[in-house]
Amino acid sequence: MKVEHRIFEIVAVFCFVVAIIYTVLAQEAVGIAGLFLTGGLALIVGTYFRFVARRLEGRPEDNPEAEVSDGAGDVGFFSPGSYWPVGVAFAVALLGISLAFFYVWAMVISGIILLGAIAGLVFEYHIRPSEH
Repeated sequence: MKVEHRIFEIVAVFCFVVAIIYTVLAQEAVGIAGLFLTGGLALIVGTYFRFVARRLEGRPEDNPEAEVSDGAGDVGFFSPGSYWPVGVAFAVALLGISLAFFYVWAMVISGIILLGAIAGLVFEYHIRPSEH
């Protein structure tokens, strides 16, 4: 996680420096706020990764003398045939269209569909086995 927190902290410093320069040169409120908020969000993520890196043991990515074979093995479990990501994408697209046209009723319906699709995706393998 050391690599990740360095990347985000560098991005945060860059955004703050650019925001200061932008404040002096442009003096435009929306751009200044956007740059400072972007830097703040990057700083939040970088700080989170820094705290998490203290609790975890070192990974091969953090060791400059690591070999490629040090990172071999299982990365994680990926569902071979899940249709839930398609449902999440559909719900997000529907929510985006609802926001674009500001149809409140459609935002409510697509929000409910989105929550259901996210719950299905998260709990896909946490259901009780069938009783046969």
